[in-house]
Amino acid sequence: MKSSAFLGNSDLKAFGASIMDGSTNSLDDVSGGSSAEFPDRTSLMEVRLQAQEDEITLLKSSLADALRKLRIHDQQMLLLKQHLIAVNPGAARSLNQVCCADGLSRSCRQSVSSQDGLCHPASRIRRNSERQMRETPDRTKQRLGKKAASSANLLARSPSLESRAKDLISSSGSQGSSRGRTTQGQSIKMFLRGRPITMYIPSNIQNYEELKMDLPAEKLELDWVYGYRGRDCRANLYLLPSGEAVYFIACVVVLYHLSQRTQRHYRKHTDCVRCLAIHPDKIRVASGQTAGVDKDGKPLQPFVHIWDSGTLATLQTIGLGTFERGVSSVAFSQSDSGASLCVVDESNEHMLSVWDWAKGIKQAEVKSTNEAVLAVEFNPGDSSNIITSGKSHVHFWTLSGGALTKKQGIFGKYKKPKFILCFVFSLTGDVLTGDSEGNILTWGKSRADTKTLGKGAKETFQIMRQTRAHEGSVFTLYVLQGGALLSGGGKDRKIIRWSADLAPERECEIPEQFGAVRTIADVDGEELLVGTTRNAILRGTFSDGFVAIVQGHVDEMWGLATHPSQNVFLTCGNDKQLCLWNAEEHSLDWSTTLEESGLCADFCPSGTVVSVGLNTGRWLVLDLRTRELVSDLTDGNEQLSVMRYSPDGSYLAVGSHDNFIYIYGVSESGRRYTRFGKCTGHSSFITHLDWSKDGKYIMSNSGDYEILYWDVAGGCKLLRNRYESKDREWASYTCVLGFHVMGVWLEGSDGTDINALCRSHNERMVAMADDFCKVHLFQYPCPKPKAPSHKYEGHGSHVTNVGFTSSDSHLLSLGGKDTCILQWRVTGGASGPGGWGREHQAPAFTASASASASASASASASSTSTNSPEPGM
Repeated sequence: MKSSAFLGNSDLKAFGASIMDGSTNSLDDVSGGSSAEFPDRTSLMEVRLQAQEDEITLLKSSLADALRKLRIHDQQMLLLKQHLIAVNPGAARSLNQVCCADGLSRSCRQSVSSQDGLCHPASRIRRNSERQMRETPDRTKQRLGKKAASSANLLARSPSLESRAKDLISSSGSQGSSRGRTTQGQSIKMFLRGRPITMYIPSNIQNYEELKMDLPAEKLELDWVYGYRGRDCRANLYLLPSGEAVYFIACVVVLYHLSQRTQRHYRKHTDCVRCLAIHPDKIRVASGQTAGVDKDGKPLQPFVHIWDSGTLATLQTIGLGTFERGVSSVAFSQSDSGASLCVVDESNEHMLSVWDWAKGIKQAEVKSTNEAVLAVEFNPGDSSNIITSGKSHVHFWTLSGGALTKKQGIFGKYKKPKFILCFVFSLTGDVLTGDSEGNILTWGKSRADTKTLGKGAKETFQIMRQTRAHEGSVFTLYVLQGGALLSGGGKDRKIIRWSADLAPERECEIPEQFGAVRTIADVDGEELLVGTTRNAILRGTFSDGFVAIVQGHVDEMWGLATHPSQNVFLTCGNDKQLCLWNAEEHSLDWSTTLEESGLCADFCPSGTVVSVGLNTGRWLVLDLRTRELVSDLTDGNEQLSVMRYSPDGSYLAVGSHDNFIYIYGVSESGRRYTRFGKCTGHSSFITHLDWSKDGKYIMSNSGDYEILYWDVAGGCKLLRNRYESKDREWASYTCVLGFHVMGVWLEGSDGTDINALCRSHNERMVAMADDFCKVHLFQYPCPKPKAPSHKYEGHGSHVTNVGFTSSDSHLLSLGGKDTCILQWRVTGGASGPGGWGREHQAPAFTASASASASASASASASSTSTNSPEPGM
C-alpha cells in the first residue's frame, strides 16, 4: 500500500514522472538504451496490481457496508410498521398484506415440502383471513389500542425514530443514476467508483434545488515559493544584472532579489521545469520542461520557453511536437549574440537540435547517443562547435550546412569515467571536464595521425592533462572573470578555487546538512551562490563561510499544520525533516530531523506544542520554542494519517491506517496525554477527520469513502443515525466527503483525485488539493454539482495538502514529488463570516414537500473552473 493517504492517480503521476525524468535518480544509476523499457513495464504492472488490490478492498468494504445497511433497514421497517399501525390502521393492513405477500414469495422460493416439493401460499393466506374473521370488533379495537400505546412509548424513547421514518418514506422513490448525484427528499446521494454516499441536507437549507453556486469573491496570488530543485538538476542557478538569482522548482522559475529579499515568478510552464540557460545579454532566459501527463494519464508535449526576465513576457516557444519526454539541457550560442539555441531532449536517442529561436526554426537535428546526456554548450568562440557530455562520453559536434557531425573524445591511456558530469571552456580555449572519478580533465585538439592512419586521418580531441580535484564526483565547474576556476565536489562537499593553470588556491567545505555542491554562481568575484543537492541555495565567501538563503524539503511532503494565532506553519514528509516556516518573513525558523517519516501534524490550540504523526504508528509532541520532546507515544503499527486537536484543546484525535481513531485527553497546555478511548467502526484506513465546535463529536472519512460520526464525549460511540448530525457545526472542515463540500468533486472522479481540502477560518471559502497539480478555490459551502472554482497552477506533482493561515491572509499548498511549498496571498472578498446568505433561502421545506422533492434530480458531477490571472505576467 502506498505510504501516502491516497492511492490511484498520484501513483500514475509518479509513474509518468519516472518515465519523463530519465535522469532523476542518482547519476550513478542512470541507465541508457532500451534497458529502461523493462523497469517501465515492471512499474506499469505494479500500478495495475495495486489498482486491483484497491478494487478488492473496496468490494469487501462495500459488502460489509451493504450488510450493515440491510440490518438497519430491517429495524427501521419494523419501527415504521408499528408507527403506521398506531397512526393509520388501514394503511398498516395494506402494508402488512404487501409484506406478507413478499414474505410468502420468498418462502415459496426457499421452503419446499418434503413430500411433493411444492409450497401452498394460498392456504396460508386463507388461514390468516379466517383467523381475522373470527376476531370480534371489540377484540380488534382493544389490540390496536395496546399497539398504539406501545408505539407511542417507543417513539417517546427514541425521538429520532419519527425522523428516520419520514426519511425512509421520502427516500422510497427513485434511486437515481449510477453516476453523479441524486436528490432524495432530505438527503443527497453521490457516487464514487460506483459506491453510493448519502449526505443529509441541513435544516437551514429550505430548498436544495434553488441553491446557487457562485465563484468565491476571493482569489489567490502567488506570494512566495519555498524550495529549489537541486537534488536531480544541474546548471540551474544564475545571477542576473538586476541583482536577482534565477532558479526553478516545480513549474515555477523564481527570480529572487538578493538584497531586497523579494520574489518574482515566471509561471508559463505546464509541468516541472528541468533546465535553464541565460542569454549573452543577461536578460533573456530559456527554460525547458518535462512532458508530464494530463488528467487521463496521457503524455503532454514538452517545450522550451524563451522569455524576458525584466517583463516576464514570453518571447518564443519552441519544440512543441518535436521533443519527447522532456528537455534535459539547453544553451544559447555566444559568438553570434545568442541567435541560436541548442536543445537535448530525453528521448531514447537524446535528440540534439539547434534552433534559430527568434524565428522558431529548427536548423539541424541529430541522434546524439543512447546514453544519458547531462550537459550541452556552444563553444564561446565559434557557434558552429557544440559539446555534449554525459554517461561515459564527451562528444564534439560541428554544425555545417544544416547538419551536425560528431567526434568522440578519446580517453586514451586515462581511465574512462562512468560519467562526465560538467564542463567549461577556459580563457585559453581548452575544454575542462569534471567527472565521477573526482578528476578535472583538460581536453585539446591533436593533429591527425597520418603515419598510423594514413592520409584520411582527421584531427581528434584527446585528454591533455588530468588533475585530481575531489573525493567523489566533480558536480560543477565555473570560470571566474580573471580565468580562475571553481569546482564543486559531491562526496567531500568542497568548493575549491584553482588558478588558471589548475593550481589549488583556496577551499572550503559546506555544512553536511545541505548536501553536496550542485552548482555555483559568482556574485562579485568574492561572494558566491551555491546550489546544493539537498535543495538549498547558500550565499557566502571562502573566508566567512556560507549560510542558507533558500531551503526546502528533499522528498515527498504530506504533513502541514498552520499555527492557531501566528503566521507560521509546519511541514513534514518522507525526508524525515520537520520544518517550521515563518510566512511573514518567508524564512525557515528551524528544522529538526525525525527518526521516521512524518506524515501529519497539528498545533495544540494553545500554540505552544505541536503533535506529529509518523509512518510507524508512533507520534511525537514537541515544544514549539525549545524543540524539546514533550511526549512520545505509539498507537498501532501502521502509518498515521491525521492528527487533530479539539477546539478547546482538551482532546487529541489520532487517525491511523489501522482503521481506528485513537482519542487522548490533553492537559497541562498540551504537555500531558492520557488515553481516553478508541473509535472503532471504519472498514478502511482513516484519511481525514474534524471536530465539532462544541468538542464533543467527530466526523471522519476513510479510504473506502465512508462518512462516519462519533460521540466522543459519550464514550467514542459510533452515531449510527447520521441524519442527526446534519445540523452539527464543525470547528474545521478538512474531510473531503461531506454535504458542505460535495461540489468540489469533478465528474468521473475515482475517489483518490482529491488529496486534501481546508475551509477558511471565516467559513467563506474552501481550498482543494487535487491529484493533477492544481489548487482550487471554491465558495463555502459548495454542496451542489458544477460548483465553479478558481483554479491555480504551479505545482509539478500531485498536491498533497492545503491550509489557511490563522488570519486567512494566505493559503499554503504542498507538492508531492516536486518538494515545493507555494504560499498564496488571498485577495478580494468581504469581511465577516461566511455561510448561507439570504439568496439561498427558499419557502419552508415541509414534510409534505419532501415527498414531492424525492423525484430524482440527477446531475453531472463536474466542476466548472476559471483560470485566475497570474501576477506579474
